[in-house]
Amino acid sequence: MSLTPLTVAIAEDSVLLREGLTRILVGSGLHVSDAYDNADDLLARIRVAPPDIVILDIRLPPTHTDEGMQAALRIRRDHPGIGVLVLSQYVELGLAMQLLSESADKVGYLLKDRISEIDQFVDAVRRVAGGGSAIDPHIVTTLLRRRRSDDPLGRLTPRERQVLELMAAGNSNAGIAERLVITQRAVEKYVSSVFDKLGLPSTGSESRRVLAVLLFLRK
Repeated sequence: MSLTPLTVAIAEDSVLLREGLTRILVGSGLHVSDAYDNADDLLARIRVAPPDIVILDIRLPPTHTDEGMQAALRIRRDHPGIGVLVLSQYVELGLAMQLLSESADKVGYLLKDRISEIDQFVDAVRRVAGGGSAIDPHIVTTLLRRRRSDDPLGRLTPRERQVLELMAAGNSNAGIAERLVITQRAVEKYVSSVFDKLGLPSTGSESRRVLAVLLFLRK
């Protein structure tokens, strides 16, 4: 018996990118139910037939400012069962933290120009749809650099800071170990140390620990 493919809806005003995303996702076994060039049509469709996940740009017609992000926030509020993956060329920290403020479950924020592997992108889509998160490490690094000099993050060693960035970006312990070329046991020790130094409880849940880190980073 075949499994029902994940259903994806897209809002992207660039026709080339919209068609490209559709081809990539369909070619990877996902079902693209709808693809629009604006947020209003996406929101209207969701009320009738909600997908498993939406992928949308931050800047959409008519003003190309924050229509996409506002739509993402609305979907998060009104349809918490739908995964939301935001794609952008820009690091919009204020808007990003609004998106992540309540929960890091079923949410992602990726930078278009930094997506270099199709398989990794599709994995991110599946992860967000499945309840996890996918945050570009560059966004996390930018947040870390903006923290006050007296912030508890200053207690972290350089290696612990690396682990924190990868953890907040949605990587599992195994993923962090692979990225840093260390053992998973070593990663577990670093993760435990990070939570201790920041006063954050280690829950064992990937999405919850991401949420804890991101809430701590929030202004």
